[in-house]
Amino acid sequence: MSETASISLSIAGRYAQALFELAKEEGALTALEADANALGVVLAESPELNGVIHSPVIGRDEQTAALNAVAAAMGLHALTRQTIALMAQKRRLFVLPQLVSDLKARISTEKGEVTAEVTSAVALSPAQAEALTAAIKAKTGRDVKLNAAVDGSLIGGLVVKLGSTMVDTSIKAKLAALQNAMKEVG
Repeated sequence: MSETASISLSIAGRYAQALFELAKEEGALTALEADANALGVVLAESPELNGVIHSPVIGRDEQTAALNAVAAAMGLHALTRQTIALMAQKRRLFVLPQLVSDLKARISTEKGEVTAEVTSAVALSPAQAEALTAAIKAKTGRDVKLNAAVDGSLIGGLVVKLGSTMVDTSIKAKLAALQNAMKEVG
């Protein structure tokens, strides 16, 4: 991991920990979870917002005003809005995506959930998602939250990431392994 990424994660972690603890004290974890999910979607879908939070040209007052307007329009909880405003004033908005990820992880841990990142060649049907969730729950003994993505280059199969463990049963990976085995023979 690069030093810059490590610093960003450290900054985001401190803000996430403070926000999480305040929300927990106020009994607002449900609202914080909804805010984190909504922010994650907006950050993923809005190149304009990403431009605002990463731009060194936009001044802190303009960033603060823009993010306050976005937070108000989204109906974010007061704690979340105040944290974002503080981050804007301290010129720390560039870590907002890491903050969202950290908050989601903390909330999942608090709820006793584990998050599985699943990538498949085609979208999983509800029955497939349910069967995969049940299999992971049986293995981990914890409730499972699936984050599903589609990557057509896999050809078939799944890639499942659960914490630091990854299981790759994709056809793409099997073809790559076969190619490597054939190189060793020839």
